[in-house]
Amino acid sequence: MKIRFYLRFHTKFGQSIFVTGNSLALGNNMVDKAFPLHYLNNDFWEGSLELDAAEAEQQELQYSYFLKQEDGSIIKEWGQDRIIVLEEIDVEEIQLIDTWNHAGEFDNAFFTSPFQQTLLSHHKSAFKQKTAPAATHIFRVKAPLLKRDEVLCLCGSGKVLKDWKTENPLLMAIEGNWWVAKSKLPKEVLPLTYKYGVYDLKEKKFVRFEDGENRVLFGDAEKKKLTILQDGFAHLPNNTWRGAGVAIPLFSLRSKESFGIGEFTDIKILVDWAKKTGLKLIQLLPVNDTTATHSFLDSYPYAAISAFALHPIYINLSKVAGKKHAEIIKLVLKRQKQLNELADVDYEEVLRLKMAALEELYKAEKEVFLEDEGYKKFFEKSKHWLVPYAAFCYLRDRNNNADFSQWPLYGQYNKSSIQKYVSPRAKHFDSIAVHYFTQYHLHLQLLEATDYAHKNSIILKGDIPIGIYRHSCDAWVDPDLYHMDLQAGAPPDGFAVKGQNWGFPTYNWEVMAKDGFEWWKRRFEQMSDYFDAFRIDHILGFFRIWSIPMHAVEGVMGRFVPAVPVHINEFSERNIPFNHYRYTRPFINDAVIWECFNSSSDLAKSQFLEPNKDGTYHLKPEFDEQRKVEHYFAGLEQNDSNHQLKYGLFNLISNVILFEEPGSEGKQFHFRIAMESTSSFRYLEWDKSSLKDLYVDYFYRRQDFAWKREAMQKLPALKAATNMLVCGEDLGMVPDCVPDVMKQLGILSLEIQRMPKAVGKEFFSPADAPYLSVVTPSTHDMSTIRGWWEEDREKTQRFFNHEMGQWGDAPFFCDPWINKAIVIQHLYSPAMWSIFQLQDLLGMSETIRRENPNDERINIPADPKNYWRYRMHISLEDLVNEKDFNEELKGYVHSSGRV
Repeated sequence: MKIRFYLRFHTKFGQSIFVTGNSLALGNNMVDKAFPLHYLNNDFWEGSLELDAAEAEQQELQYSYFLKQEDGSIIKEWGQDRIIVLEEIDVEEIQLIDTWNHAGEFDNAFFTSPFQQTLLSHHKSAFKQKTAPAATHIFRVKAPLLKRDEVLCLCGSGKVLKDWKTENPLLMAIEGNWWVAKSKLPKEVLPLTYKYGVYDLKEKKFVRFEDGENRVLFGDAEKKKLTILQDGFAHLPNNTWRGAGVAIPLFSLRSKESFGIGEFTDIKILVDWAKKTGLKLIQLLPVNDTTATHSFLDSYPYAAISAFALHPIYINLSKVAGKKHAEIIKLVLKRQKQLNELADVDYEEVLRLKMAALEELYKAEKEVFLEDEGYKKFFEKSKHWLVPYAAFCYLRDRNNNADFSQWPLYGQYNKSSIQKYVSPRAKHFDSIAVHYFTQYHLHLQLLEATDYAHKNSIILKGDIPIGIYRHSCDAWVDPDLYHMDLQAGAPPDGFAVKGQNWGFPTYNWEVMAKDGFEWWKRRFEQMSDYFDAFRIDHILGFFRIWSIPMHAVEGVMGRFVPAVPVHINEFSERNIPFNHYRYTRPFINDAVIWECFNSSSDLAKSQFLEPNKDGTYHLKPEFDEQRKVEHYFAGLEQNDSNHQLKYGLFNLISNVILFEEPGSEGKQFHFRIAMESTSSFRYLEWDKSSLKDLYVDYFYRRQDFAWKREAMQKLPALKAATNMLVCGEDLGMVPDCVPDVMKQLGILSLEIQRMPKAVGKEFFSPADAPYLSVVTPSTHDMSTIRGWWEEDREKTQRFFNHEMGQWGDAPFFCDPWINKAIVIQHLYSPAMWSIFQLQDLLGMSETIRRENPNDERINIPADPKNYWRYRMHISLEDLVNEKDFNEELKGYVHSSGRV
């Protein structure tokens, strides 16, 4: 059988097109063995090949195209749905006329699992086309947003296509993702013009033609030849679907039956409320296990000890116990009411009580549990992470330390040794298996909540942290996947003037790429069991990560990796004086010392500094790194004086202009972020303007190409590994290449009104949001609408006059009508999703809103020891019964055009 490919795609010089698929002739899906196409004309690439007898007899041929750039990089088209069922075809030649599927097409979003399985499932058509005898042509096209009872139809020139008459057009049937029409076209009608249209089966009438110019089919119609046209997407409005959602951490939920913290079972009540108010999405923060210290520090949801394990704190004990073991948890439940009445989460006490109860429940149920068929299936599917996780938890508690480098035994993971260690014959097996038991029940409870949401046409959106915890099971098992000698963080911004140091090791992307990002694929696969969409926390980290050396404490001491450094020759080329010591060492004179220490200056000089001959100072070796300073002060009394000395020394150490590139022998350098704010820059004795220009070039010009290439080596492969809807948190210091890459890949951006991305703008208007985006007035890292309103009176006034279009003085407090107006602004945005923190929705009501908005803030990014303990002040059951408020919110959602 001969296969002839025609791909409609306009290329640039140096680019080439290949096709790969599940046959030997197409390279068996291996890029390096793919079949090359040839340039035909400005619109098409073409190629033909012969399938041998064995290949021609296979059930189906699955194939796709990719573009090879001049530099050797590869861009794959989106999707895996080009499938030809060979066993149904009896011809000598198949001619395939295809359209490249660009990943950034809006329509592709509607073929992700949340839309196909939940949000658009009612659009499936039961219409079946009558089989055309000996069809010469098959027309295939996609149209994901048809309404109920609507189907596609085909109209065009010639008798077969009814000479453009719409009274009785050729109706198409759905096959997988494609609308399909099969037709026997006489040779004399070719070439023909045609268009796709929409037909209403219920009303039995033609609705409309697709937009754009007529399509044209050239070629011939021979007996032993079949032409299959895969026309991409019908040219119909594809930005009309808009939904609204609510965002809240799971720990913040409050129900009458929960245990002082939100639980997986509470999601079902939140679903009930979302359904009443017209919301289609529930967004949660990460729900993975973070138990490292058994203290409130573990409340930080982005520091998981496993990228796979769910957090035991979210389990519902009563559901685990059932009636059979209700007596076991009877005593524990006496504390439930007390904990549930607290305004905030008591993380340590809730976790302690739940873990103790789970141990008792396991002992009572273990004989039955270990033989349960459902558990056995779960174990088999999950053992790649479950076994090492359970061993890690046991060893953590046995050693009273999650830092595996400090363990006397098993500090270095060895798979065969751990398999023996977790043997059912081991004396400590029950202490291992209790974690199997806990994870299985967590899995069942979250899965049940997910299924309940889907049955109510609501999807769940999860959150993938950018990093892994340094003392985690993931780092223990596969340390080579991470740069354990570095720390991830973020540069200074409005939230944290000294930057952020998350403490996570950075990813070793080169090693991860060797097995095709298998760790990420497994992570996405497991996450898709529970979530339909996910937010990539700090997606900028896939372009470049803010990397901080281990000797530093503050984020300001980091730099972007990868980054094109500044060569020493560039200074002389720009007539900039170069002094290695002056640029790379902390600049310290008497004035700088006074700025940092004030009245403690003399003490600082005598205890921490040494004088230089030129009247400046240098730090004593035992205090020349932030980590050394931190360690020194950790053993002293924590008072205001020591606090000032500690952070004064931090400021001195970071008072540099350049960081030297390791191994460059003094030839390559990276600028310290916020150079202009340093006293080192301020006290330079030569012209600073050229140095500032070089700084701007370093951060804002020279890196873009390298960062784009870096992202395109990771994100396409990771996005292709899942059919969840992918959203990116693209906030902060955003490189120019980021919006383009996200647009190319169809990744939804995040747009926040008070964090505009455009230079020179104070606020972002929700009305200007791109369609593939999520708009929100606030996130968990920010104050709520009401809290923000009171933070900066002058800024609030400008917002009131210019963004809200109101005259006069802004109210001091955020009255319900103001909160409501801001929510409505976001609902009317053209963005695909408007998602609101629950606090911002409740703020619309005078009677439901919390009294003090400052009690509603979840996280303060500048505080590395923030206690994540916010809980909603009203129970979910009571919220569900707030009829007037719920009806009002539903009215706003629907009147804005959101489904």
